[in-house]
Amino acid sequence: MASAIPDAADAATREGRRTDPATDAFVTHRNLLFTVAYEMLGSAADAEDVLQETWLRWADVDLDTVRDQRAYLVRIATRQSLSRLRTLSRRRESYVGSWLPEPLLTTPDVAEDVELAESVSMAMLLVLETLAPTERAVFVLREVFDLAYDEIADAVDKSPAAVRQIAHRARAHVAARRPRGVVSPAETKGALEAFQRAVETGDVQGLLDILAPDVVLLGDGGGVRQAVLRPIAGADKVARLMASKQFRIAATSLQPAQVNGYPSLVLRLDGEIDTVIALRIDDGLITGLYAVRNPEKLSHMQRATALRR
Repeated sequence: MASAIPDAADAATREGRRTDPATDAFVTHRNLLFTVAYEMLGSAADAEDVLQETWLRWADVDLDTVRDQRAYLVRIATRQSLSRLRTLSRRRESYVGSWLPEPLLTTPDVAEDVELAESVSMAMLLVLETLAPTERAVFVLREVFDLAYDEIADAVDKSPAAVRQIAHRARAHVAARRPRGVVSPAETKGALEAFQRAVETGDVQGLLDILAPDVVLLGDGGGVRQAVLRPIAGADKVARLMASKQFRIAATSLQPAQVNGYPSLVLRLDGEIDTVIALRIDDGLITGLYAVRNPEKLSHMQRATALRR
């Protein structure tokens, strides 16, 4: 397992056994590093690989030369994420159907941190996908983790002046595409409950009341599970699909869960997670429905993942 060495250190700490300073520092910042990598990659599996690569490089560092261990570790994780992101971008070009981020079952404290919850939401991760790799890194490190420009410059191998320009450009790009306002978990929960009731009863009008006219449904089966291969746009089309007999039957097995910091729906079949449905909400209406069915992306729905800023 990718994080086996830090996990062993955690066990040693719980049992009162001594660990070395490098391992202690890594364990202290591990959840932060995972969050950085996940926000840059949209993939928990790849974020774990980055975590392991970061650990291997950190273990060889002379700690006496490190002034700020947190910043140093973030720099390693960012560089590893950038390298992997460029490879992933080429891989996603041949992905079957729509590509969606890997959903995470998250701990309650993620929802309590409004900025963190928004930054890891399905909607925001899809917006970040529209940025170039370096723009994404700069935006995440500056806007989410509030790193100084000179620290970001070290991480992305750019000058502080260049980083400021990149940050400005990325901020404008995201502002034009992000949800139009910060949506509270309570608002998401209400929309989700109304959506679920309408699907369960096949209530087309009920769906039209909660769906925005320009709503888009995306499905990710990864070529392994059946899913809509192309986005379905428009409230009428989405409502009629969701009100169909097939979806009404499936809706009886839907259960709420905290996914990526927000209330979402999880469909279980025979005890196994089959589909995770997340929402994007703008001005009180559902503008995005994201249904992840690719089984390779559902492993992090088995237990809650701790995220940190």
